[in-house]
Amino acid sequence: MAWFGKLIGGTIGFALGGPLGAILGTTFGHAFDSKNETDNRYKKTLLSSGEQAQLTFFVATFSMLAKLVKVDKSISKEEIDSIEKFMLHDLGLNPESRRIAMNIFHTAMDSQGTFRDFAAQFYEEFQSQPQLLDLMIDILLRVSVADGFLSEDEENLILSAARTFKFTEEEYRKLKSKYVRNFEKYFAILKSKSSDSNDQIKKHYRKLVLEYHPDTIASKGLPEEFMKFANDKFREIQEAYEVIKKERRFG
Repeated sequence: MAWFGKLIGGTIGFALGGPLGAILGTTFGHAFDSKNETDNRYKKTLLSSGEQAQLTFFVATFSMLAKLVKVDKSISKEEIDSIEKFMLHDLGLNPESRRIAMNIFHTAMDSQGTFRDFAAQFYEEFQSQPQLLDLMIDILLRVSVADGFLSEDEENLILSAARTFKFTEEEYRKLKSKYVRNFEKYFAILKSKSSDSNDQIKKHYRKLVLEYHPDTIASKGLPEEFMKFANDKFREIQEAYEVIKKERRFG
């Protein structure tokens, strides 16, 4: 990500406004969160729209995860390990990227900004890109259940993000059920129900393949390191379809 060098070198200027900008400014000791017109013009001279989107996605992810693991008042070693595992194995972040991500994570954990503040700014940036909203909820759920348990407080926060993102209860249920160990998860991955006809399932599958194709996701402003996660989701969609095809014996 080209903006990493700008962050480290302190030359990025006013990269983000709002609560995520405050996290970035505190993390790097720069005044990132100014909102006057001059600063916004300056921001545009330093970051392309794609870089701006990537930076927002990156900062929002680790800021929201920080508030999520803190919500039950007790942050366990397992939770921190799950964040580090997510960075290393799901995102493939290099050591410098992981260091920056953890700095953002720890800054956000003790910040005045709330999980809902971060979710609202994320939605403002990506409201026209439902795939990225879907990926964020997926990330939050995946990390939350890494210890084998989704607490009520954790789920309430994730639900608040889902509502901010305008998800219906059914859409959220389908995402959540991916992490339940039964056959229903394969229908959930395809945003389907077990009562759907074969033709309906095929239709959902084709739509998802188009939406989550690597070329489509790459054009949406997703940071490079998150592409592995997005590509895994694409493979997950294909695998779920194959499982259902085999079970139902249709071509």
